[in-house]
Amino acid sequence: MTDSRASDGQGEAAEGAWFHSDAPAERWLLSGYSRDPRERTILLELVARVVFPTVIVFSVYLLFAGHYRSGGGFSGGLVAGQAFVLRYLAGGRLDDSSTVSMRPPVLIGIGLTTAVLTGLVPVLFGGVVLESASFTFAVPLLGKIKVVSSLFLDIGVYLLILGVVLDLLRTLGSGIEADIAAPGGGPR
Repeated sequence: MTDSRASDGQGEAAEGAWFHSDAPAERWLLSGYSRDPRERTILLELVARVVFPTVIVFSVYLLFAGHYRSGGGFSGGLVAGQAFVLRYLAGGRLDDSSTVSMRPPVLIGIGLTTAVLTGLVPVLFGGVVLESASFTFAVPLLGKIKVVSSLFLDIGVYLLILGVVLDLLRTLGSGIEADIAAPGGGPR
């Protein structure tokens, strides 16, 4: 008794579907770059894509809560950097370009400029360097919101630290991948 699927090519298609059954079908799971299936860990990729937004929101919370509680720009930037490290480990060097379209040196420059200008602006108004001022705004649905000028210093530090972590990932990660791609390279 012969199998009729083998004669019309359906057997080969079913076999091909079996080998590609773990390929992500949803667009939110794709990074635009498909790694070699032997180097992929589907579970880590899925966990990274689910956990990444939560960690970024937590880092922003640390940024804004830093004036009155534990946190601030430095710790928030480190937590955000760790989210990008997780994305790098899950997706590789090219995956970070789908998340961040800005180059890390530009992010470092914007953060450093913001932090320095925030520290020097009080001098223009007759104050001392790093003097802090507070402003209260009435927002219709939220009520009164108090903003302290040191928040802008924290935002600058946040961007600076995030840029440094992304630059380290870009620099160190490209060296590792170049060693693997070299003849005779790869895991030992």
